Amino acid sequence: MDETLSLIDERVLRGQFTQHVVVNVAKIVNMRSDTQLADSVRDCDIINIDGMGVVWAGRLLGRDIPERVAGVDLFEKLIALAATRGFPVYFLGGTDDVVKRTAAVLVTRHPELKIAGTHHGYFWSDEKSVVDQIRTCGAKLLFVAISSPKKEIFINRWQRELGVDFVMGVGGTFDVMAGVVQRAPKWMQNWGMEWLFRVIQEPRRMWRRYLVTNGKFALMLIKERLSMKSASSS
Repeated sequence: MDETLSLIDERVLRGQFTQHVVVNVAKIVNMRSDTQLADSVRDCDIINIDGMGVVWAGRLLGRDIPERVAGVDLFEKLIALAATRGFPVYFLGGTDDVVKRTAAVLVTRHPELKIAGTHHGYFWSDEKSVVDQIRTCGAKLLFVAISSPKKEIFINRWQRELGVDFVMGVGGTFDVMAGVVQRAPKWMQNWGMEWLFRVIQEPRRMWRRYLVTNGKFALMLIKERLSMKSASSS
């Protein structure tokens, strides 16, 4: 986390554009069939793992993964950094009420935080006007709270026209900040069970998504392990 935060700070201070993304089990699975999503993720300058399932799978496959970097935790640290540094921020996504409540909550926590603008996430008939608004508002950091794969594809499509130094997709973070949904308890986060907490909160919308993606990811992991064993024994 500290390494990621420091790197983002350095790049923003240099005015070096940075596109950031976090990956989890669902995103990795969906990247295999969605080429636009896959290309958008690969084009990012910083990729963090948000999901203990991916951390454990990577370690099982012999990858050196020091820790999980949860998107919502990184978001909160970046907001604190922006307030300290005087970096203006822009919030894009969620309903109009949620994005405005998110801004209000964060300004209450960080009175020195500069909000360059906000916009809800339902703008797909006129993306260009939203991009123009972001580019001319003076924001340095842009946070996009839209579901995957829309946010990744949107960010990648317009990255050079956004006029910001840093852009990050934050999924349902605004809902958490605004108090619309609760985040899983710390013990569930540590045990990789945040997905279960989300299913409990929104069973109709989430159960099928996690059942399918978790199952596919498990099969991918098994195949990779078998492939590694076969290669090492030949």
